[in-house]
Amino acid sequence: QVQLVESGGGLVQTGGSLTLSCAASGFTFSSYAMGWWRQAAGKEREFVSAISRINRTPYYGDSVKGRFTISRDNAKNTLYLQMNNLEPEATAVYFCSAYSGSYYYRLGMVDYWGQGTQVTVSS
Repeated sequence: QVQLVESGGGLVQTGGSLTLSCAASGFTFSSYAMGWWRQAAGKEREFVSAISRINRTPYYGDSVKGRFTISRDNAKNTLYLQMNNLEPEATAVYFCSAYSGSYYYRLGMVDYWGQGTQVTVSS
């Protein structure tokens, strides 16, 4: 069955960095665009970033542009999110996602979700 397993979350101080990973299985990873979303307590799930399946074009939400970098390794079926200069507003559960289409910014267009990994940024 399809599995997306996130790892790499944790507690970090303001200005610190974390790298999230998402290990995918149960589907043809290279045939899907991949992405990251996050959900802070009491808030709606928010688009963070996506990467296309063919030419690996990255897309970012406005709040993370210039600080986060998405990448993928199709040989390892793994998605990454490098997060730098973290701020307390980045505190959330981060979810890995897979898309068969290309509407990356639409929550309803995600085909598969991971369980999420908690990122907490202390001030």
